[in-house]
Amino acid sequence: MFDYGERQRRLAERMEAEDVDVLFLAPSADLEYLTGVERQIPNFGEASYPNGWVTGAFFTPNAGPPVFVFPRMFAAFDLHEDPEGEIVIVNETDDGFAAFERISRGLGSTTIVAVGDRVWAETTLNLGRVVGFDRLRTGSTLVNELRRVKTPEELEAMQRAIRTVEQAMAAVAPLVVPGATMAQLAETTEHELRAAGSRTTSFTTHIFTGLGDGELDSTTETAHKSMPEGTSVMFDFGGVVDGYCSDFGRTIYCGEPPDDYREAYEIMLAAYEAGRAAAAPGTKAADVNAACRAPIEAAGIGEHFRHRMGHGVGMDVHERPFLSEEDDTPLEAGMTFTDEPSIIIPGRFSLRIENILVCEEGGGRILNDYPTALVANS
Repeated sequence: MFDYGERQRRLAERMEAEDVDVLFLAPSADLEYLTGVERQIPNFGEASYPNGWVTGAFFTPNAGPPVFVFPRMFAAFDLHEDPEGEIVIVNETDDGFAAFERISRGLGSTTIVAVGDRVWAETTLNLGRVVGFDRLRTGSTLVNELRRVKTPEELEAMQRAIRTVEQAMAAVAPLVVPGATMAQLAETTEHELRAAGSRTTSFTTHIFTGLGDGELDSTTETAHKSMPEGTSVMFDFGGVVDGYCSDFGRTIYCGEPPDDYREAYEIMLAAYEAGRAAAAPGTKAADVNAACRAPIEAAGIGEHFRHRMGHGVGMDVHERPFLSEEDDTPLEAGMTFTDEPSIIIPGRFSLRIENILVCEEGGGRILNDYPTALVANS
């Protein structure tokens, strides 16, 4: 489905350009992007194996395929398909450090060794013992810059992930009625998400009515409290298909919305459209964020838009660059971002929307098909 050899070739070019001799990556979106080694679904409590810290792969700019290092139990239970390259298995009774040192020293020059952001501290410390701590540098930026611009195949995978959330939203929206709880809505959302083909949620499903004290929230003790009529319910959830994430949001009103709510919803849609239109190649990420914020600020409620317009999205649900005031990255065609303005006014109402766009000439192209119009279950 994806050309891992081509991705590794591009990585080698970047490593040469930045004088990086070796890159070590643990299981992560970066490693999956380059090799197809699938990440595990995260656990709340950490699961581990003997010599688990060695898990990952070494990349060099001119030595062919990567060298993978796997604990025996990882290879037996978590490796669904052997990747292309040399595979070294470390058994439970093996000296993990000795094996790691032997492989590291066999890679050739190690003047500069880059380490992925998802590598365990124990691994980094042991790698420093082998090559010298002064030779280590962070390495995920090497891969992130390869991952930012999506190919047509990647966009198709993201659209498959988007379809799972839209199918789930269509099934759950009618259930926003008096008496329902955030916990029930979250459970049904995740059931429908998996039924639609998502491998897992791309992040913790969040269904809530606001951010203040006493608001109903699927992640707090209020999750099982029944909602009354006149409640605005915000959805924030995502799916995963073929290693790519979706991130999606809508608001459903339980009852008949008051006029000020309808007005605020139209202001939010104007912000959403302004951000989309600004997401053209060459525009700085901070300027796209400012364009999104402008309609809400012009309405005098900018303080209630409490976050950035959005963030990069792909194999991770949050990727750089960010559509935020501190990020001056110029956008490039093929970059993908969320467009997610919100208006959250304590004591009155809360509303949000979120779709994914791809940066193209003339502005962002929305990858979603789900309607943006106000939905009220009255």
